[in-house]
Amino acid sequence: MAENVLAILGGRGMLGTDLADECSRQGISHQVFDLPDFNITDKRQLEDAVANASAIINCAAYTNVDKAESEYDLAYRINAEAVGDLGRLAKKFNKWVLHISTDFVFDGKSDRPYVETDKPNPISKYGKSKFGGEELLIESGCRHCIMRVEWTYGLNGANFVKKLIERARTGGQLKVVDDQTGSPTATTEAAKAICDMVLKKPEGLFHFASSGYVSRFGMAKFIFERLKMPVDLSSCKSSDYKTAAQRPLNSCFDCRKIEKLLGEPIKPWQEPLENFLRQI
Repeated sequence: MAENVLAILGGRGMLGTDLADECSRQGISHQVFDLPDFNITDKRQLEDAVANASAIINCAAYTNVDKAESEYDLAYRINAEAVGDLGRLAKKFNKWVLHISTDFVFDGKSDRPYVETDKPNPISKYGKSKFGGEELLIESGCRHCIMRVEWTYGLNGANFVKKLIERARTGGQLKVVDDQTGSPTATTEAAKAICDMVLKKPEGLFHFASSGYVSRFGMAKFIFERLKMPVDLSSCKSSDYKTAAQRPLNSCFDCRKIEKLLGEPIKPWQEPLENFLRQI
């Protein structure tokens, strides 16, 4: 691997795949690192990736929110400890890191969109593991940027949009919560923002999501209307829908800080979602 090549850790996941494609479109030299041949928890493999890269984007993560409740040690090893290792290696080799985090670091109780200075208070084991990663990366003292994303969907991976459509195709009544609010965010849009950040290499914490906000129920209505799918859809509350992990009710981000750095305005959530629905 040449010194001027961007390392994408977790480059075969939902976001990583779209990021690698966007790098190719923009002519950014990159190399993908992911399972089965690369494991972020393997310190020797991680050191090789960091030492030979121009910069590192970390999309690698344990992302099963509910399973993290019973597999916290594994989630913490991947989402926190490995990120700390990454930070220390980046410091050693003087490399810039962009690390992907999540809205799950917040408890969702705010009455307004979250800004970067708001204090995290995760309410799930997954959220705790991701916040742990943020803290350990900061502690490492490396040059870094943390980019929190939310409600992401893409072609390559499991997500709310694809699960919703699959469930609708099986027939029967479909209930979707109307008290969780956020911004559906295409991984293709997040990938473009990351490429902008790679060129500028800012440091600090940034929130990125599509423009505008909607409830999960409102998002479902939008999807089925655009697909012209006849669905027996009704709303419910999060308290009616039992899951192992608690979800934040408010996942809304204020993205003005990152928007100042990006090459173009952030698109409203409807536009990329319509494009995605046409693709699938």
